[in-house]
Amino acid sequence: MDLGAVVKQSRQWLLLSGIVLITLIWGVGCVAGQPRPTELTLVSHAVTRAAYRRIIPLFVADWQAKTGEKVRIYSSYGGSGSQTRAVIDGLEADIVALALALDTQRLEQAGLIQPGWEQEAPNSSIVTHSVAVIVTREGNPKGIRDWEDLSQPGLTVVTANPKTSGGARWNFLALWGYKTLAQGQDEDTALAFTTQVYQNVGVLPRDAREATDVFFQKGQGDALITYENEVQLAKNQGQTLPYILPESTISIDNPVAIVDAVVDRKGTRALAEAFVQFLFTPAAQRIFAEAGFRPVHPDVMQAFAHQYPPVPHLFTVDELGGWTTVQEKFFEDGAIFDKIQAQL
Repeated sequence: MDLGAVVKQSRQWLLLSGIVLITLIWGVGCVAGQPRPTELTLVSHAVTRAAYRRIIPLFVADWQAKTGEKVRIYSSYGGSGSQTRAVIDGLEADIVALALALDTQRLEQAGLIQPGWEQEAPNSSIVTHSVAVIVTREGNPKGIRDWEDLSQPGLTVVTANPKTSGGARWNFLALWGYKTLAQGQDEDTALAFTTQVYQNVGVLPRDAREATDVFFQKGQGDALITYENEVQLAKNQGQTLPYILPESTISIDNPVAIVDAVVDRKGTRALAEAFVQFLFTPAAQRIFAEAGFRPVHPDVMQAFAHQYPPVPHLFTVDELGGWTTVQEKFFEDGAIFDKIQAQL
């Protein structure tokens, strides 16, 4: 067979294959003449997976009962910073639920989310809370009681790297705020204390999940700085993690936002808005609480008060200047954390 015949036959095969593929895709979306379900994509940080696996089917059923419309919601989970970069690079997210407002602000700066997103959902778009805590070894052999103890000589601390992990920035700020906000110390004292703690950190894992693996699976470290939701989730799975809830710690506020550039192009804004609003309902908030997060709905907060005791001195990132100031002051190249690393 000459080359021309081969090319002609190949083109015919590709055309036939394309038709078959289109038919298959249409067949998946159209069963018995029904239109394909409307689709949304939720991009979230890794530790929310357990909660959203239960919330998404609940919303899908609720939406169909109310409107008769079938919807399909895809979800993606990973480190908050990595997820943010993926959305900026083209991952089509209708909704983002990230670990910190700074990552959502980056999507705003990239032109994907309109300014004022904080006011588009209840509670300034903060859908859940958590707090920074200290996990110890069984029996707490080092006698750790508060942040101050993490600076003692001979102690090994595990925490993720705030240069690569958005969530690890909460850990750093918990230490800094403990000195400046809870104790009223000056920044030189806070710098000396925070440096001492990081001098006790043997390695800096890339993210919170890796830090947890280093502590539990590899058995490294005397103390792990992590989030209360991780401890609560482990408890729900039958594991008991010895931990300290410090009298002073930072409120870890997790925002949710609609990606305007995507929903407007796809025509999914109404559905995306309904999903975001659903996250603040008692049904969804209860699932968040059961998955380890402090709920924001007042009734659910009261119902889970025994599981999430109040913190005597709970401070916020706004008290430290807000995320723009915090990022520039502590985590940009050449900022305070780099100076601390230079001394390690």
